[in-house]
Amino acid sequence: MTKALEGVRVLDMTHVQSGPSATQLLAWLGADVVKLEAPSGDITRRQLRDLPDVDSLYFTMLNSNKRSITLNTKTERGKEIFLELVRRSDVLVENFAPGALDRMGFTWEVLHATNPRLIYASIKGFGPGAYADFKAYEVIAQAMGGSMSTTGFEDGPPLATGAQIGDSGTGVHTVAGILAALLQRTRTGRGQRVEVAMQDAVLNLCRVKLRDQQRLAHGPLKEYPNEDFGDTVPRSGNASGGGQPGWAVRTAPGGPNDYVYVIIQPPGWAPITQLIGRPELATDPEWATPEARLDKLDKAFAMIEEWSIRLPKWEVLAALNAHNIPCGPILSTREIIDDPTLSANGIVVTVDHPQRGPYKTVGLPIRLSDSPADIERSPLLGEHNDDIYSGELGLDAEELATLKSNGVI
Repeated sequence: MTKALEGVRVLDMTHVQSGPSATQLLAWLGADVVKLEAPSGDITRRQLRDLPDVDSLYFTMLNSNKRSITLNTKTERGKEIFLELVRRSDVLVENFAPGALDRMGFTWEVLHATNPRLIYASIKGFGPGAYADFKAYEVIAQAMGGSMSTTGFEDGPPLATGAQIGDSGTGVHTVAGILAALLQRTRTGRGQRVEVAMQDAVLNLCRVKLRDQQRLAHGPLKEYPNEDFGDTVPRSGNASGGGQPGWAVRTAPGGPNDYVYVIIQPPGWAPITQLIGRPELATDPEWATPEARLDKLDKAFAMIEEWSIRLPKWEVLAALNAHNIPCGPILSTREIIDDPTLSANGIVVTVDHPQRGPYKTVGLPIRLSDSPADIERSPLLGEHNDDIYSGELGLDAEELATLKSNGVI
């Protein structure tokens, strides 16, 4: 069975997380992703190592299904080889600092002239303008994209989310742009630039908070549990902030992840009152309607918690699901990595590595009926130099040896 992106060659010049997360998705979808690394390798091969002299989990979990070659693009021969690789590629992806490739002589104009069909995707921290030269990291993107100011509790500091919305969130946006450009190329025959900024991607994921910022002009946000509203959207803890109120309630035995998130929909209120032993609240005018409950949601969830705290979270979950009440347990990373359902669905997979041995990683979260993903290990540094330089570019063994001794590969 062919893969969705079979026949698409991606030249991957990315490092750390935002770029590798994008190119890994393309590889899972069937593209031939050639990771071009400096002879020293992607820095994350060495970051946060748990085993000496073995590629870190940081690297292995972001570079599945790729081939690795090494090349020093600062040398003259390296530049020539690079442009030959560009000629043979459909997509080039990079997340260097702004202007880095330009300073090496590889401007968009040069790359486009070398391969007019090339799609050149760039990931940067920020778009053009005042922030363009700021250094960008995951949490900085969260800070400047609207996430941190709206995450946390009202009386606490801004908080970062554990979800890597700045890095991997940007990677997903980049994949969308690349796929759109590939589709347009089938009609025009021309490649184009794809540019995605981390700040912009985070902001796109925070659009409901911008919705609420504009709603503030017409009064307090009744769906929020906050008592006081200024001129900006407040942090509102675990409240959903949407049309269906929700909160994380504690369960037994009271550990750090012994919680269930519960949403109160109008049809679910009567069953909830039965479960918590307060059936009279189903018809009490002070509680019976969503409008009546809006100004006392904290009390509503406190009553639910008085019931839930006496039961383990899986019993709470079963009781709520029996009445079709939207809910979900707070799953720890240990519970997720050991979850049999997630393993059966191929979203948590075990991969074997020649140096590390078996390790678990995340699989493709997109299911295509005609293009199932096979999750393969990440490549060793320069593992595919011979395959690509000799097998594809036609360099002989003597030149390869010279290139290696001269630090070109």
